[in-house]
Amino acid sequence: MTDTDWDERFASGEYPRAPEPSPVLRAYEPSLPDGRALDVAAGTGRNAVFLADRGYDVDALDASAEGLRIVRERAAERGVADRIETIAADATTHELPEEAYDLVTMSYFHTLDRFADLVASLSPGGYLFVEGHLRSAEPSPSGPSDDRYRFAANELLRAGLGLSVRYYDETTTERPGDRRPGDRRRATARLLARKSTGGRQSYPPRPDAPARWPGDEHDSAGADDAAGNSAAAGDPDA
Repeated sequence: MTDTDWDERFASGEYPRAPEPSPVLRAYEPSLPDGRALDVAAGTGRNAVFLADRGYDVDALDASAEGLRIVRERAAERGVADRIETIAADATTHELPEEAYDLVTMSYFHTLDRFADLVASLSPGGYLFVEGHLRSAEPSPSGPSDDRYRFAANELLRAGLGLSVRYYDETTTERPGDRRPGDRRRATARLLARKSTGGRQSYPPRPDAPARWPGDEHDSAGADDAAGNSAAAGDPDA
């Protein structure tokens, strides 16, 4: 899908203008370090505006000018326009500064080729949050039809094993507040991990997690708080 296609889809209202942030990110945010954040493939700002509202200085990166326009409008409505810098660029090629961010997020944009660059852009002790579509044997209409743009089972977890994994799951969720017709289910992988700074480090307690996250249809299969070790097809505000 081209940048123009995304501009048209965002302008049409097909995607919710003010989508809720990821429930996992929202639950863990109080225990994450303050500072500077990068939201890759920001879409209309589901995570970027939330993080700015929580006090982060956020760089919102996306190739869609229309999506970034909505990000700026929403930031102004929330009174956090001074905390968000929009960057119009291709997330698959844009050069990221090293050790510049305390938190990096990327949602529904499949580009594992850039995983090492995302990690390198984290400050020591910084956190990476990634969520994306999964390949599924069950009907899962939401997201790209080509499996090249979906994670295989545990593929995202394996990519994060060089970090200290705080949360991982693979589950079926539902797109909240979505106006698009048809089935709203999606198979999703979600990873939250920290860039380790040495052999010994602190391990904050996890938030009180519900039996299943809001919007999740089925019990997840994954590792929760495991300590250890295009443009690409995406669904920016899925």
